[in-house]
Amino acid sequence: MRRGDRLFQIVQLLRTHKNITAQTIAERLEVSTRTIYRDMQDLSLSSVPIISETGVGYSIDPTYSLPPITFNENELESLLLGARMVQAWSDRQMAAEATRVIEKIECILPENLKQSLQCQEILVPAFHIFSDVAEIMPGIRQAIKQHKKMTLHYQRADGERSQRVIWPLGLFFWGKVWTMVAWCENRQDFRQFRLDRIENYEMHEEKFDPLEEQTLNYFLLQICEDKDVTLM
Repeated sequence: MRRGDRLFQIVQLLRTHKNITAQTIAERLEVSTRTIYRDMQDLSLSSVPIISETGVGYSIDPTYSLPPITFNENELESLLLGARMVQAWSDRQMAAEATRVIEKIECILPENLKQSLQCQEILVPAFHIFSDVAEIMPGIRQAIKQHKKMTLHYQRADGERSQRVIWPLGLFFWGKVWTMVAWCENRQDFRQFRLDRIENYEMHEEKFDPLEEQTLNYFLLQICEDKDVTLM
């Protein structure tokens, strides 16, 4: 890693941690603590408002802002891959936003990196996302953000149809299908629903206020503990 890139990473770590030790920074950046001490001194001499507290670690004035972000070629390739995945595998609104992100990046790139935008070595085909999934996803994302209940009209893999009131909590992409994690009022438990099996839905004006054991974080803990979670 170039020294300039390392100094930038140090400032980023300081901005995202209230207090962080030189040892932790050194381990993250794979350098010696002596190198970090020198870097901290150089940053301070460059007027970066670093705060050092013995026995606690380093922090930075929260009002400090960085100059515009720059990317190296590998970082740019990773960012573009993510944006192309959003373009290919999400709904039209998110795809349009991803396109605008790529356009903004193109405006600030130096000439020697602009050719990376045309990189065709890593492709993200969009042929397997059904149009009906792309149509319903924006409304589901809105319900998740606004914590609004939904009535779901759903067809299971065995053909059985059901109607239920759910609390939408999150969306997961599994490479071929999107699923929604929700708290089901009918079952009083978590359920996962494939978006391509949702026949219709209505968003309620009523909002939900989950208990701790009804949250997405609690669901993820269940997954980590290998507990049974049903995919409808």
